[in-house]
Amino acid sequence: MRPRTLPVSRPITIRRAVARDAKRLTRLVRGSGAYQGQYAAAVAGYRVGPDYIEAHRVFVAVGADEHGGRVLGFYSLVLAPPELDLLFVADEAQGRGIGRLLIAHMQSEARAAGLDRLKVVSHLPAADFYHRVGAVRTGTALASPPAVPWDRPEFEFRIAPE
Repeated sequence: MRPRTLPVSRPITIRRAVARDAKRLTRLVRGSGAYQGQYAAAVAGYRVGPDYIEAHRVFVAVGADEHGGRVLGFYSLVLAPPELDLLFVADEAQGRGIGRLLIAHMQSEARAAGLDRLKVVSHLPAADFYHRVGAVRTGTALASPPAVPWDRPEFEFRIAPE
């Protein structure tokens, strides 16, 4: 069964995440189709809590709808050391440019914070996406069982000054 897709014409805004977003972000992570099968254990107990949202620069992409907005995706920028820690787009919203929109926003936030580069340890199925949006492959993060029993590609975004 294919996920329901969202209309393209709906406006999307990006805003800073707040504590009340925590449960929705956790559901988005745990429900991600990219983490099924062999990858399911990596997010089974994962939690994006209010404490995480307060400690990092977490931003959500929100689509306008009759209920006042729906979280379509989010990212988390960690400043020290500079890293894109999380990036998720709801399965039914993929292919609509939301991931690219979040990456562009993240680069703007990183630039404003004075960063010139940041690391991404990618989930294997997301590696092509990161390459397409301009990240450069820099190496491999080795497996760390039992949490992550597989090697993962490591990328770097180089943040150009304005």
